[in-house]
Amino acid sequence: MENKETGTPPLIPSREGGLQLTLLLTTLSSAFGSAFQYGYNIAVVNTPHKVFKSFYNETYFERHATFMDEKLMLPLWSCTVSMFPLGGLLGSLIVGLLVDRCGRKGTLLINNIFAIIPAILMGVSKVAKAFELIMFSRVVLGVCAGISYSALPMYLGELAPKNLRGMLGTMTEVFVIFGVFLAQIFSLQAILGNPAALRRLRGHADLEAELEDMRAEARAEHAEGHLSVLRLCALRSLRYQLLSIIVLMAGQQLSGINAINYYADTIYTSAGVEASDSQYVTVGAGMVNIVMTVISAVLVERLGRRPLLLAGYGICGSACLVLTAVILFQNRVPELSYLGIICVFAYIVGHSIGPSPVPSVVRTEIFLQSSRRAAFMVDGAVHWFTNFIVGFLFPSIQEAIGAYSFIIFAGICLLTAIYIYLVIPETKGKTFVEINRIFAKKNGVEIPEEKKEETIAAGPPVPSPAKETSF
Repeated sequence: MENKETGTPPLIPSREGGLQLTLLLTTLSSAFGSAFQYGYNIAVVNTPHKVFKSFYNETYFERHATFMDEKLMLPLWSCTVSMFPLGGLLGSLIVGLLVDRCGRKGTLLINNIFAIIPAILMGVSKVAKAFELIMFSRVVLGVCAGISYSALPMYLGELAPKNLRGMLGTMTEVFVIFGVFLAQIFSLQAILGNPAALRRLRGHADLEAELEDMRAEARAEHAEGHLSVLRLCALRSLRYQLLSIIVLMAGQQLSGINAINYYADTIYTSAGVEASDSQYVTVGAGMVNIVMTVISAVLVERLGRRPLLLAGYGICGSACLVLTAVILFQNRVPELSYLGIICVFAYIVGHSIGPSPVPSVVRTEIFLQSSRRAAFMVDGAVHWFTNFIVGFLFPSIQEAIGAYSFIIFAGICLLTAIYIYLVIPETKGKTFVEINRIFAKKNGVEIPEEKKEETIAAGPPVPSPAKETSF
């Protein structure tokens, strides 16, 4: 019988299984068809932004017999960039309904519609002489990305054995970064459940260990019941889990990564790089990004989640501070332009080893299935709303305060790192239920199973009025 939640059969092998060929192919195909498109559409408007703006200007001239001034072009281009995360916000709000109705795999398949339609619309926008089609297509592509960014980690996190959960969990971000990199390459001016299916994912016949883990998770879920977003926000037993994913997602975006992705060429130019050469620097940064994200996928199961997050935010914050000084003083000391490029690359290294990939792992691990869908809706909404804020406001902030805008990002890196150090536990090598027990202590509640065991040990209970558990 197929599992409706994941679109896969219920036979799950040992949590300590190896990476089998079927599991590898499932991971690669699902990630390439979803997370890859998210990354590609983040970066695809960066390097050829002059081409887009020229098309906007030509279309505007044909309509009004005059060209746009910069006061009109800046908000119009900011809207074009920020329509993508706005669509992502919409996608994150409907993903819960889709995974309920269609399962994880079905949702990923249906989501392809939101990639095909805007591709067609953008293709005809030039012929139709309507730059509005590009803006609308960016919204629909954002919906596609918003759905995949929530549904894919759920799917992979529930397929993966415990000892590979971290590595497979980072595949969402690996393929996002790969999409960014490929978009940078293509943007260069020089280039233009049948039964036993999950058994094959692991390749093990001994299912008992993982089945027992799943039974324990099922018992906890039965006690908790399936949650809506409103109930999730109201439950004391999930308070720190919910706060943690909000901090991780907001920190990931507000730390400045998409400011660099969206406006990398502008940053390189302001750091002294010739405009004709900045596109190649962007491609080099993309290579560093994808290599470091793949390295993080390996390290996350060796070093753990917390060390990578803390180290990543430390590097990012430091790079932002130095980049601020470089931009302020490069006119007096031209040689500092090279240090500016190093700062951008250092920032990308820091973000790639922790803040970018690791939250995709942690957000799957700290919630049980019963609350995971509602949690991912909140998580996705925060991710895309903050993405939208950065994409829409960063050009205006940069124009208003210049280099000092990166001090804001440094401060956010510091605050996020402090929260991670104080609140988020290490989840490496732990089952979902074990992680749930850690957070239960932080939230000051008892797990119903443990209450039941204590009651049995103490003898027959004294009759009392029925009372709903805090969990």
